[in-house]
Amino acid sequence: MAGRDLEMSGVGQGGVGQGGVGQEGPTGEADRDGGGNPAGRDGVMGEAGPDGGGGVIAKVGPSVFVRLKLRLIAGNLRNSPSRVLGFVFTLVVAIVLAGFGFFLMASLRLAPEGVATDVGIILFTVFLVGWAITPLLAFGLDETLDPSRLSLFPLRTGRLAVGMFATAVTGVWPIATLIIMIGAVAGLATGIGGVLLGVVAVLLLFALCIVTSRLVTTSLSGILRTRRGRDVLAVSVVFFVLAAQLPNLLLNGGVSGDPMALLHGGASVLRWTPSGMAAHAIADGGIVAVAELLFLAALVVVIGRLWIMALRRALVSADASTEGASVRNSKGLLARVLPDGPLAAVAVKELKYARRDPRGRVGWFAAIAVTGIMAFSLSRDQTGTGSIALAIAPACIGGVLIGLQSANAFGIDGRSLWMNSVVYGTDRDWRTDLAGRHLAVAAIAVPLLALLSVVASFLAGNLLWAVPAALSAWGILGVGLGTGALTSVLLPYTVPERLNAFTGAAPGQGGIAFLASFGALFGGALVALPIALPVLLGLPWVSVLAVPYGLLVSWGGRRIAGNLAFRRYPEILGAIAHSK
Repeated sequence: MAGRDLEMSGVGQGGVGQGGVGQEGPTGEADRDGGGNPAGRDGVMGEAGPDGGGGVIAKVGPSVFVRLKLRLIAGNLRNSPSRVLGFVFTLVVAIVLAGFGFFLMASLRLAPEGVATDVGIILFTVFLVGWAITPLLAFGLDETLDPSRLSLFPLRTGRLAVGMFATAVTGVWPIATLIIMIGAVAGLATGIGGVLLGVVAVLLLFALCIVTSRLVTTSLSGILRTRRGRDVLAVSVVFFVLAAQLPNLLLNGGVSGDPMALLHGGASVLRWTPSGMAAHAIADGGIVAVAELLFLAALVVVIGRLWIMALRRALVSADASTEGASVRNSKGLLARVLPDGPLAAVAVKELKYARRDPRGRVGWFAAIAVTGIMAFSLSRDQTGTGSIALAIAPACIGGVLIGLQSANAFGIDGRSLWMNSVVYGTDRDWRTDLAGRHLAVAAIAVPLLALLSVVASFLAGNLLWAVPAALSAWGILGVGLGTGALTSVLLPYTVPERLNAFTGAAPGQGGIAFLASFGALFGGALVALPIALPVLLGLPWVSVLAVPYGLLVSWGGRRIAGNLAFRRYPEILGAIAHSK
C-alpha cells in the first residue's frame, strides 16, 4: 500500500517520520524507541491543534491496514463494470477451488492411514513452498509486499510487520488456502484431541506460510526493484517450473516404480520438515504431536523475528532501482528495412519492449521451454514408429503460446496511449498500429518457430516433418494474432509497472486478464481447427494452406479490431490507464 492510500483513508493526515530504526523524528532528534515515533507510540498524527502543533495521536492497529487494503480493492472496482465482473469471477473461482480442495483433503479419511498421512505431508509441503515462492511473482503488483511503499508510515517496525501480516491474510485466496488446509483436519484427525491439535497445527502452518513469504519478499525487495534482479528471478522461476517436470520426464523415459513406494519415500524425506510435522501432528494427536506443535510455534516466532529484522533493514536501505542505466541508441534491422512511418515506429517500439521488459522475455522463454518439454516428453512416449503429430503438436503449442502474448496489445502502453489520439484520426490508423505490433511479434516468432519445429522433428525421428510443423505453427500464430487483436479491444486491462516479470494485470483486474487470455486461447483454438486438426490426423499437405489461412485471420482480426478501437478509444484508455 502506497502512502497515498493512507491519505485516502483519512488516517494519515499530517503523518511524519520514518519507519526505520534510529530515524530522525520531526524534531530532528533520533527516536529513543527506535521506531520512527518521537512519542514512542505507534500512531498517526491527526489534525493540527489550535497552537499549530501536533493533534491527537490515533492508534494504528492491524484493522487500519485491513481497511486500507479493502479500500484499495473497492476503489479499483468503482465505476468499472468490467472490473467488478472480473472480481466476481475471481471470487467464484476461489470459492469453487476452496470447496473442492476441502473435499479432497477431507476424502483422505477414506484412504489407508499411512497413505493419507503421506499425502497430507506432501500437500502441506506444496502449500509451504508455494507461499514462499508465489509472492515473489506478485512483487510490484501487490503494494503491500514492497517495504519501500510503507517507509513513510510513522510506525515502529514491529507494528508495521503486524499490519503487513494482517494485509497478507486479507483476500479471497488466503482464505481459500486456509479452508483447504482445514480440510486436512477432517481427513487426518482421529478423536477430539486430534481435532483440537489439528486446528492448532493448521493455524500454525498457515502463520508459518505467511511469515515465510514475507521474510522472502522483504529480504529480496531491494534486489527485486532492480532490472537485473527481476531478470534473475524470472529465469530462476522458469527453471524451477521446468525442474518440477523432471519426475514426469523420468517416468516417460522408462524410469518406473511402485507409485505407493515413491509416495512413501517422498513423504519420509519430508516427514521432519515443518510442513511434515504439521501433517503428522494432525494424524497423530498425541504427545508427539504436542511437541511438534511447540516446535512449529517456536519456528513461527523465530521466522517472524527474522522478518522484522529484514523489514527494519529494508526501510533504511538505499533504493538501488534509482541508479542510472546506459541506453543504447540503435535503430535495429527492422527499422532499416521498413519505410519511415507509423508501421515502422510501432514495430520498433514493440521490439524494444520485447528486449528491455523482463515480462516480455519471460513470455518468450516460457513458450520455448514449454514447447521443448512437450517435444521431449512426446518423443519419450513412443512405443514404435513415430507419428508426424509428435513433431507438429509441440510446434503448434509454441505458436499458440506466442500468439497469446498479443491478447492485451495495448496494456503495455498504459497512460501513454492517450498520445495516439493526437495522430490516430481514423480506424485505418488503429489497424496500422495493430499491424505494427503483429509485425514485431512475427519478426521474432517466425524464425523461432522454425527452429522449434526442427528440434521437435529431430526428437520425433524425422527431420522432414519440420516443414509441415513450421507451416502449421506459422498459421496458428497468425490465428492467435487475429484473435488477440479482438481481445485487446474488447477486454483491455492494465499491465502493472515493470517491477515484476510475471504480473499481467493490476489488482482487481485478474478476472479480466483471465477472461481475455482464455478467450484468445479457446477462440483461437476453434478458428485454428480447420488447419491444425487435419495435419495432426496425418494429412501433412493441408499445412500448405496454414500460412494463407493464418494471414487471412490475422488481417480480418486487425480490421474488425481497428474499427472497434476507433469507436472504443475512451473505454480502452480508461481500462489500461488504471492506477499502477
